[in-house]
Amino acid sequence: MARHPELDAEQAYIDHAYECLEANRRSATRLQDTLEVGKGGTEQARWEREVFQENILNRLSQLQLGDASLVFGRIDRTADEGGESFHVGRLAVSDEDQEPLVVDWRAPVAEPFYRATGREPMGLRRRRHFATRGRTLLSMEDELFGELDGLGPTGEGGGAISGHGALIAALESSRSGRLGDIVATIQGEQDEIIRAPLPGVLVVQGGPGTGKTVVALHRAAYLLYTHRFPLEGQGVLVVGPNRLFLGYIEQVLPSLGEAGVELAVLADLIPEQRVRGRDTGVVARVKGDQRMIDVVRQAVRDRERPLRKRLEVGYGLTVLRLSVDESDRIVREARRRFRTHNAGRRFVERSVFEALAASSRLGPDPDDVRRQVRGEVVVREALDWMWPALTPAQLLHDLFGSRALLRSARRRQLDDDSEAGDPPHAGPLGLGRRWCGPPTTCRCWTDPPSSGRSAAPAVGAGVDDGPHRPHRRRRRPRTSRQYQLRVLAGGRSAGR
Repeated sequence: MARHPELDAEQAYIDHAYECLEANRRSATRLQDTLEVGKGGTEQARWEREVFQENILNRLSQLQLGDASLVFGRIDRTADEGGESFHVGRLAVSDEDQEPLVVDWRAPVAEPFYRATGREPMGLRRRRHFATRGRTLLSMEDELFGELDGLGPTGEGGGAISGHGALIAALESSRSGRLGDIVATIQGEQDEIIRAPLPGVLVVQGGPGTGKTVVALHRAAYLLYTHRFPLEGQGVLVVGPNRLFLGYIEQVLPSLGEAGVELAVLADLIPEQRVRGRDTGVVARVKGDQRMIDVVRQAVRDRERPLRKRLEVGYGLTVLRLSVDESDRIVREARRRFRTHNAGRRFVERSVFEALAASSRLGPDPDDVRRQVRGEVVVREALDWMWPALTPAQLLHDLFGSRALLRSARRRQLDDDSEAGDPPHAGPLGLGRRWCGPPTTCRCWTDPPSSGRSAAPAVGAGVDDGPHRPHRRRRRPRTSRQYQLRVLAGGRSAGR
C-alpha cells in the first residue's frame, strides 16, 4: 500500500497529544506532592484531604495508558456541520490552553466514528482509522462519505477508501490469553448496545465468541462516563461465573480508564456456607427460576407481621400494653418507609417502645421504657415475631425447613406440578427438607447457587454476613461485601 501523504502530519499531532498527556500527569503528581496528608486539623479537614487524595489517585490511574494507544481515529465533519475535525481516543486530552486535542471515545461527539454509514453519514465527510503500535503511527485508512469533491479521486493523494483495515488488523493480531478492549474497532451494532439508555434491564444474547462480554464491559465504561455522578455513589458490579473468567477480563476496564469497578463471582454475594450436596434436576430448576425472587420477597414479607395477641409487660407498679391493632400499624408503617427488611428493624423497636410508653397514664419516657423492659422475654419474643433481624442464610434456612412458610411464600408464584416425583419430605414444589440444625452448622446447603439464594441478600440487605475474598483491583475504604450488597440493593426496583 502507498504511504499516506498525511502520515507525518498525523504522527506529529499524536506526538503532541502524548506530550500534553505527560504534562497532565506531571501536574496531577505535583498536586499530590503538595497535598498535606496528616492527622492535624479538624475531622472535616482530614476528610476533605482524604477525598482530594483519592480523586488525585483516580485521575493518575486514568492517565496511565501503558502500551495502549492514545489515539485511534479521526472524524471530519461536513461544511454544513461546521467542518470541524476531532481525533478520537482512549481518553480526553487538552493542550495548555484547554483546547481539546483528543476526545474521549464515549463522548457524544465521537458517536459518528462508530455509527456513521453510507446511508446515514451522521454529518461526516471522512472517517480515518489509525493503525498504531504504542506511540508510533504505522498506517492510516480513510473512509469517505457523500461527495468526494476536494478530496481527490483516492482520498487525498492515494489513501485507501475502505475503512475495514483496522478491524481486519485487530482480528489478525496475536492473542495474549487475556481479553482486550475493542475501543478502536467497535462496530455500529455493538455501539448501539454500548450507548443504550441506562434505565431498565439490557440483555445481550449471542453464540460463543460473538463479543457479548467485551461489549458489556465497554457498556459499563460508557455508563460510568455518561452517568458518573449517580453510578460512582451506587457502584458498578461485574459478576462472573468463576475466578478464572474474572482473571481473563480484569484488564479491560482499567485499559478504558475505569479502575473502580468491582469484580466478583456469585459466591462472593452470598453467605459463605459449605456446600454439602446437589439438588435434583426438578428442584434445581425450580430454585433457579426467576419467579423464586418473588417467592423470597414474599418470604421476607411473611416475617413482617403484627402480634397475634396483646403484649403486656410490667413497668414498676403499672402494666404497659401493645395492642394487636397498634402492632399492625407499626408493621405497615415500617413496610412503607423502608425498601429493605433489616433497615426497618430499628424503627420497629423504637415504635414499639413508644407505643408501650403511650399506653401508661403516667406518661413515661420511651427511652426509659426501653432501658427497663427490652430485656424481658415477652418483649424480645414480640419484636422477633413482628420484625426479626434476618441474614440471607437464616431466611432460606427457615423457609426451606418449614412447609407452612414455603406454602405461604409461594402463593400464586409457582405451580404445583413440579411436585411430581418429589420425595414425601420435599414439601411444596420439592423445595423443603428436613430440619438439620441452625444455619451456621446446617449440612443442607447445595450447589449450584439458585436465584432464590442469590436474591436473598438484595431483598434482606443491610446485613454483613461475614468475611470473603472478592476479586478486586485495589483496596477501598469500605469492605467489598458491603459494597456488593449495596449495589444489589440499589439496583432492586423500589417497593415490594
